[in-house]
Amino acid sequence: MAQQVGYPSDVTDAEWAFVAPYLALVREDAPQRQHSLGALFNAVRYLVKTGCGWRYLPHDLPPWPTVYQQWARWRDNRCSEHLLADLRELARVLAGRPAEATAVILDSRTIQTTPESGARAGYDGAKGRKGSKVHVAVDTLGHLLAAVVTPANEPDRGQVAALCEQVQRVTGQKVQLAYVDQGYTGEEAEYAAAVHDIDLQVIAKPQGQAGFVLLPRRWVVERSFGWAARFRRLARDYERLARTMQQFHFLVFVSLLLAKTAFQPTSP
Repeated sequence: MAQQVGYPSDVTDAEWAFVAPYLALVREDAPQRQHSLGALFNAVRYLVKTGCGWRYLPHDLPPWPTVYQQWARWRDNRCSEHLLADLRELARVLAGRPAEATAVILDSRTIQTTPESGARAGYDGAKGRKGSKVHVAVDTLGHLLAAVVTPANEPDRGQVAALCEQVQRVTGQKVQLAYVDQGYTGEEAEYAAAVHDIDLQVIAKPQGQAGFVLLPRRWVVERSFGWAARFRRLARDYERLARTMQQFHFLVFVSLLLAKTAFQPTSP
């Protein structure tokens, strides 16, 4: 059972019953364990939601070195990624959709660099910002399927192959169509998607239209970016490792789906 400490990020008992098997890399009652896995999971979610530094975790959560060490194990074993795959399937079924997506939307967002992430930073000329670029694939409900982190100067079309490989792996080769913006135009991107049996469909702005335009299908991924922006740890790239930034995105969508699915208490 998860330790309850009174934070908005706390996992409920119903949520923990679903989550625990994905996080128990060793037995819950292992003799070396001094803090419950639930308390450690709450602490990581608190950090991602509030954006605080590891050393500034509240004192009624487990000590920050312990939290960080456990998070590093979860990160390296891609626990959040595996957990999200099953949560996403459950959420789709509850929404009356097939368990696996057949269409996805690809896009990226540039996150401003910090001294911690400066070693991999690049300059995004279109956004006028130096930092990292997070390339994502979401399903038509906005749920995350794949994420790739690169320097911000990397073109979007260059990550099509990696994103398509990930989405086909997690969906069992079910995806047939990917909606993209004009940044993915070109034979190279089209071929990279076709190698994974995905048809790349570019949705362009109306001719003569400048600035932001709400485009069919494409608005879904913009909403997903809006959801992620509510988690302050993702407001800038504070991470030394690209893998940490990637897995934090999966953890954020785990938190979002836990709140959306049938784990919340119902009124009598």
